[in-house]
Amino acid sequence: MTSTTSTTSTTCTTVLVTGSRGRVATALLDLLASAGIKARAGSKDPADLSPPPGVDTVHCDLADPATFDTALTGVDSVFLYAEAVHARAFAERARAAGVEHIALLSSSSVLAPDAEENAIAASHLAAERALAAVADTGALEATHLQPGAFAANALQWARALRTGHAPALPHPHSHGDPLHERDIAEAAFAVLTQPRLRGSSYLLTGPESLDFTEQLATVERVTGRPAPHTVTTPQEWKESVAGHMPAPFADALLSYWASHDRRPVPLTDTVEQLTGHPPRTFAEWVADHARAFRP
Repeated sequence: MTSTTSTTSTTCTTVLVTGSRGRVATALLDLLASAGIKARAGSKDPADLSPPPGVDTVHCDLADPATFDTALTGVDSVFLYAEAVHARAFAERARAAGVEHIALLSSSSVLAPDAEENAIAASHLAAERALAAVADTGALEATHLQPGAFAANALQWARALRTGHAPALPHPHSHGDPLHERDIAEAAFAVLTQPRLRGSSYLLTGPESLDFTEQLATVERVTGRPAPHTVTTPQEWKESVAGHMPAPFADALLSYWASHDRRPVPLTDTVEQLTGHPPRTFAEWVADHARAFRP
C-alpha cells in the first residue's frame, strides 16, 4: 500500500471535521481546503473557530446528541474524535444522514493487553467498538487511526521551561514515539480521500523512540534554551495533577509510563505508506513549536 496526499482520488463531497479546535483537526481542515474539498468545522464552541476561508462552522458537541443531526446534514465523510459516551448514537445518526465513511481518531493504547482496564485505552476502545457495531450493518465504512504518542504532549513542559523551572517526571526514562500532528492529519486526509484505504485500522508512530530525557534534550538543542528535569514519585505527580486530571486517567498514564520505562517503542512505517513520506522527527516538531518553549 503506497499513497500520497498529492495524488488524491476522492469521491467525498463534504467532510465534517469534529473537534475542530484540536491541532490534528486544524491541520486536516487546512489540507482539505487546499485540496478544494468542501469541509465543515464542527465544535461545541463554533464561534471560537478560525477555519480556512470557505470552510463553514457548525455546532457539533460530541457530548450532546441533540447537535448531531444538523452537523451531519449533507455530509458523506466524517473525521471523528473518540468521545466514547455517545459514539454509538453519533454513528447511528451518521448512517441515517447518509454518511458513507467515518475516520476515527483512536489510540494505539487500544492494542495493549490491559486496554479494557486502562481508563484512557478503554475510552478509545469503546468508541472503536461502538463505531464498528454500526459499520457492521454495511451501511457505512469505519476506519480507525491509532496514533501512539503525540509530540504535542511535550507542551505540558512548556510553561515550566519558559519560566526557568524543571518539569517533574515520575518516569524520566519512559519511552514514546512522538508523532507530529500534521502527520496524523495527513494520514487522516489520505483515508478520507482515497476510498481504497477505508475500512482498516492503522497503527501510526513517529520515526523514533525517545525517552522523556531525550525529548527534553531535543527541546534544549533546538530552542537553545535549558530544558532540565527533576524526578518525582508517581504519587507526588498524581497529586500535582489532581486539579485538572481525573484519578483514573492519571493512573492510566502512570501505568503506561511504567510499562515503557527504558523500553523502546516498536515503530511502524504506516505514516509513510499513507502519506508517501516518512513521519517528521521530534526535532522538526520542536522547531515548529519553538516559541512555546521560549519566554
